[in-house]
This record gives sequence, C-alpha cells and structure tokens, in this order.
Amino acid sequence: MSAMEWMVALVVTALAAMLQGVVGLGFAMVSVPILSLIDPRLAPVPQLLITVPLTVSMAWRERQAMDLSGAAWIIAGRVPGALIGLGFLAIVTGAALDVMIAVIVLIAVAIIASGYHVSRHPGTDFTAGVFSGTSSLVASIGGPPLALLYTNAEGETIRSSLAAVFSVGILITVGVRAVSGNITASDLRVAAVLFPALLVGYLLSNPLKDRVTNRQLKTAILVLSSLAAIGLLIRAAG
Repeated sequence: MSAMEWMVALVVTALAAMLQGVVGLGFAMVSVPILSLIDPRLAPVPQLLITVPLTVSMAWRERQAMDLSGAAWIIAGRVPGALIGLGFLAIVTGAALDVMIAVIVLIAVAIIASGYHVSRHPGTDFTAGVFSGTSSLVASIGGPPLALLYTNAEGETIRSSLAAVFSVGILITVGVRAVSGNITASDLRVAAVLFPALLVGYLLSNPLKDRVTNRQLKTAILVLSSLAAIGLLIRAAG
C-alpha cells in the first residue's frame, strides 16, 4: 500500500474511534467498509483486534452510569453467534465478503435509523447477543443489534453499557477467530499500525462527548456507513 493509503486509513480510524467515543458505537460501521475499499487487507480483522482497549476505556470513563442488566444473557448469546459467524466465514471469500459486509452495514443503518425499541427480557438479550456475535465475527460489526436494547437510555449509559458488553464479546470473537486460524500475521501488523490512530480518536472524543449531540453524530455514522457499503457493493459487482 502507498503512503497516501496508509494516511487515509489512519485518519479514518481516528475519526471512527472518535465517533464511537461520543455515540457509543460506530467504529467498525464506519471504518470497516471504508478501509475495505482502500485495501482488503485493512479490514475487518484489524478493527476487531484494536477495539478492546477503546471499549474498556469507554466503560471505565463513564462507569457510574453503566447498566449491565441482562449482560450475562447478551454475552451468552455471543458464543453461539460467533460459531454461526465462523460457519459463514468458511464459505465466504473475495467479492462475497464485500457483499456480506455491505449487507450487514446497511441492515445496521436501517436498524439505527428506525429508532425501534426492543422490550428487554432474557430472550431478547440473548437473541441480540447471537446476532451481535455473528456479525462481529464476519464483519467486526457487532454494535447495532445491541444498540436496540439501549435506545431509551441516556448517552452516558449507552456508551458505558455497550462498551462493557463489547469488551467481553469482542474477546470471545477474537478467541474463536484465533482458535480457528482466522487471524493472520498481516492482520496483526495492520492492527499495530492503526492502533495509535484509535487512541487519538478516543482522546478527541473526551471533550466532544458532552458538546456534540448524539443525533448529529448518528447521522454522520449513517451517511458515511451507507456510502461505504454502497461502494463495496459496486466493487463486488465489478
């Protein structure tokens, strides 16, 4: 990859991390489809590898507002979800992966834009965990199914609660990928290069999280993610 491509990848990573630091999700929704368009080696696994420090920091930052009711059911659902995702991954390669990532992103956009609220009980928590685990393993995008569970919560509760659940869920996904041999040396190198940009994005989110409205940033996530997903579909069709 050229120096310009790496520069763009770093900027996208920083902006995506900043968005997640303010809204509570969006890092992978923005970064994965855009970076996949730049070079398939940039996504989706490197985003999975560098997200845990971001989510742990976010959970600690606003820990006083955290709501972990139902978290055990969500995390339990991530395990079978990751195994289902592994099955998909075994039969998906090349252009098909572009299509799958694009479809997951567009479904996530529709879910978030709808504003639909899910009634919380063990069944919905577990189901959300399964869908999150599947999409996280395939495309490193596990946030939207879980965001439906917290649509009526305050911003700090959404950010801290999702971050705590993500931290455990991503470790499950990474573990399943590692055991199945779906993490390469290239993924590790790319993650190492992108990680400083993620830290910059998180630091930028600290002063912004109480100044910029969630509505504004959610709109940005939806627009950028939709455009990137459409670009992936165009590339797969070509």
